Amino acid sequence: MRILPLAFVAVLVSGCGGPGQETAPSVPPLVPISTTPPQTPSSTPSSTPPTAKVAETVCVRMDQPLVQATLGVPAVQIQPKTPPADFGVPVTYDTCQLGLSTSPNGPVLRVGVSVQDATKATLAAVQKVFKGKPAVVGEGGFGTDTTVVFLFDGRLYKVSGPKATLAKYVVLGQEVVRQVGGLPAPEPTIARPDCERGSSAAARVMGSPTLFRRDGQTEAGDLVCGWVSANSVLSTSVRRTPKAMALMAAIRKAPTAQSIPLGDEGYVDTATGRTTIRLGESKLLDLVPLPARAVNPDTMTQFALAMISRYR
Repeated sequence: MRILPLAFVAVLVSGCGGPGQETAPSVPPLVPISTTPPQTPSSTPSSTPPTAKVAETVCVRMDQPLVQATLGVPAVQIQPKTPPADFGVPVTYDTCQLGLSTSPNGPVLRVGVSVQDATKATLAAVQKVFKGKPAVVGEGGFGTDTTVVFLFDGRLYKVSGPKATLAKYVVLGQEVVRQVGGLPAPEPTIARPDCERGSSAAARVMGSPTLFRRDGQTEAGDLVCGWVSANSVLSTSVRRTPKAMALMAAIRKAPTAQSIPLGDEGYVDTATGRTTIRLGESKLLDLVPLPARAVNPDTMTQFALAMISRYR
């Protein structure tokens, strides 16, 4: 993948635009192109034609030789497509990615910035859920050999990628701190018309008003929709897998699975609220409330009914 000179970088609405409670995925609409080049990273100049565009994110700014040397990878390349949001509770992140090989399907380094404002109490709540050892970066954080999460200037940041060491992820976190100055704050709403039809039903599932929207698409072009309230998240996304029928067989056998009359077959897990619908032999539609909890199956079915036509 070729890299665009920063003079041609386009500015997107959000600063650094995934699935689950540290898991579930966006291409926000463009705003006019800035004529002022952003802070220049120490990467090798690119030969990418000026018609290509990438978002101004922390990934664009990061010192690529530093990333390459820290992780010991063969290459570091900016990925121009914005990944879906990393949906989770208590924090959802806008994300950007750096490819870590010359292969389009190789490992990536993902950098996330919290959609919500964050404090030390937020950091403590995240650490309580996801554990990890203390990390000296920003205003304090924690991490593992694949991830570091830290607080800086009113946001949480998460840097994650292939297995290395916590010390190496601290180095990468410190580089993020050096580069985030001046990036725009995350927008409250990144929404797509195809997701709007589910908003009323989503509010009933969450039981609270939506504060943030995070819609986008996967690299394969599948729609991702996300609603974020003060204490819950609801998202829809697709898994494309040749094992779709086998995966549904396992879901079907769960004692908490309740059948719903949608798609080729569908089930609501009455203990977690997670709803899975098979569309054909190789596509699964996932509708995921977080935190996992018992949700009225009829309420989830109505939400699924509102959204399923966008995934056929």
